[in-house]
Amino acid sequence: MPEKTEEETPKKPLISRLEEEGDVAADYLEGLLDIADLDGDIDIDVENERAALAIAGGKLGHLVGERGEVLDALQELTRLAVHTSLGERSRLMLDIDNFRSSKKEELAKLAHEIAEEVKSTGEQIKLKPMNAFERKVIHDTIQEIGLTSESEGEEPNRCVVVLPQE
Repeated sequence: MPEKTEEETPKKPLISRLEEEGDVAADYLEGLLDIADLDGDIDIDVENERAALAIAGGKLGHLVGERGEVLDALQELTRLAVHTSLGERSRLMLDIDNFRSSKKEELAKLAHEIAEEVKSTGEQIKLKPMNAFERKVIHDTIQEIGLTSESEGEEPNRCVVVLPQE
């Protein structure tokens, strides 16, 4: 019997695929925590059409890093583990000790302040370089406010520019 091509193979519903991603990622992270002899509770969820994992408890600040750089690296390693296991690219988000959720609130507040300034001056504002997660939060918030933004520059100096209404 001939093998089915990718187009002929029925895909699992999105929520099932994301839950499976979350399970694979949680197993991988649990293994890492065990190797490092660290305690932490792993919570698996689905948010904004992507798997979301959060690790809380224990002394995990060093797994975040000063500016989230260790957290970013762990997220990429976890995405690679999911890709290796499932054969599909993962967009999962990892948070440790609420670092990303706190950062998200802080960035949303900044976006609102910048939007007000852009509206009142009519001038575009270029923000300091940010990582992909930070830029996405700014872009999403600016879009919700009704303004537009774009990213410019190359990593690691890629930044968001908030544009006035036309």
